[in-house]
Amino acid sequence: MRLSEADHAQVTAAVTAAETGTDGEIVTVVAGRSDAYHDVALHWAVLAMLLVLALLAVWPEAAAALYAAVAGGWSVPSAHGLFTVALILVTLTFLLFRLLLAYMPLRLALTPPATKTRRVRRRALGLFRAAAEKRTRAATGVLLYLSLAEHRAELIADEAIHSKVAPELWGEAMADLIVEVKAGRPGAGMAKAVERVGAVLAEHFPRSHSDTNELPDRLIEL
Repeated sequence: MRLSEADHAQVTAAVTAAETGTDGEIVTVVAGRSDAYHDVALHWAVLAMLLVLALLAVWPEAAAALYAAVAGGWSVPSAHGLFTVALILVTLTFLLFRLLLAYMPLRLALTPPATKTRRVRRRALGLFRAAAEKRTRAATGVLLYLSLAEHRAELIADEAIHSKVAPELWGEAMADLIVEVKAGRPGAGMAKAVERVGAVLAEHFPRSHSDTNELPDRLIEL
């Protein structure tokens, strides 16, 4: 799922319109995904290895049968031979799972939802600190972050906003965003969310005569 030029224009126009009524500054960022989840692939590969060892412990005759098949049935399997069979099996299992989980959709499907949420939040915080935190004179920056692969979004507000606006007030904006993303319309979702965020900011931080545009309105796509 990628954003078109029309999506970019729609979101940029929504940010510009939302900021006309508030001193708040809205930064919008869309990422393909927030993490590579290499550790998740490794964890599944290790679990698969352990499962193979557990199965061999329950059915040791399976290892003996494999040994006999390779040796041609001419020798009685020794402890050394059985351990060799087990080592080969767990190694092949590990390599197979690493190969399968190189396919990102499968890796994402096997990633626990809580892990996705934490990684998206961590990435959003990093971007907020780099792009919006204390970048305005009145500390009124807001980052709206969407991670497409995880179908998750985060809204992080600067100090002045966070002290006045309860997190629950952003709920409708985030709900609108996720609904549109699941329907395959990320640009429309970001635009709707920006509109709702702008309404909240205008209520608590109405635009003053000295307000200037301190952060870029354009959508940033990573």
